[in-house]
Amino acid sequence: MLFSKIDLPNQRLIQNAHIQLDLKRLDLVHPNISGNKFFKLKYNLQQAQQQQKMGVLTFGGAYSNHIAATAYAAHALGLQSIGIIRGDELAQRPLNPTLKTAQKFGMQLQFISRQQYLQRHAPEFLQNLVAKYPDFAIIPEGGTNSLAIQGCSEILSPQDLANYDLFCCAVGTGGTLAGLIESSQAQHQLLGFSALKGDFLTTEVRQLTQKCNWQILDDYCCGGYAKTTPELIQFMYQFEAKYHIPLEQIYTAKMLMGLFDLIQKDYFASGTKILAIHTGGLQGRQI
Repeated sequence: MLFSKIDLPNQRLIQNAHIQLDLKRLDLVHPNISGNKFFKLKYNLQQAQQQQKMGVLTFGGAYSNHIAATAYAAHALGLQSIGIIRGDELAQRPLNPTLKTAQKFGMQLQFISRQQYLQRHAPEFLQNLVAKYPDFAIIPEGGTNSLAIQGCSEILSPQDLANYDLFCCAVGTGGTLAGLIESSQAQHQLLGFSALKGDFLTTEVRQLTQKCNWQILDDYCCGGYAKTTPELIQFMYQFEAKYHIPLEQIYTAKMLMGLFDLIQKDYFASGTKILAIHTGGLQGRQI
């Protein structure tokens, strides 16, 4: 089955007298349904099938891992897919690798203006989509909803929960972090590294969980979503050369650069055992 349970390896990055840092390799979960998207889509697509929907409709930017993963997963399950893409100017340009991948797996791409895209959560906007596509299940941007959180709560194994003190992940819409929070126990702490500038993600995650054992930093977003700095690119190359683990510049590389910097600054208590989540998305690598 497409969403069969899978055991994922944790790879040791740092082990010294003060800190243990391991990386959970969600990038290995599936070649096309990358990383955390595997968990976010699992119950959303199962529900679409149970409701006998014709397909799924979702939202994303030009480099959205979610768009590419949804296109493949829907295709594999015999469902149609529609992607509402931010930026009507993109309709006149050659498709980037992400959108080419989505189109290859049958996704119908609909480009709308950035102003229109801001309405993607508005009830009237969504009601119009439901009326236009009554046989399609609508999945939010990034896949984040209660079903996605249910899926992401399965990322951490019982062994992970027993063996680590702190869990870290990159944050784009908050669904993955919320799932990790929901599966965590009282003794755990969670740290999110925002891929976007600003503290609005903290407000959004507060709406997804009642627990308080977490925080989100935007100190390593490199200026905002999909933006990079020479320092980030240098970190990526050095990390890949040392650990032989591929990264992408939008999410996981920013998280790891932040983690390594905080460890160097003695941010964490001595003896902390950290598990960071590699959330995949390698199709979004553009360097």
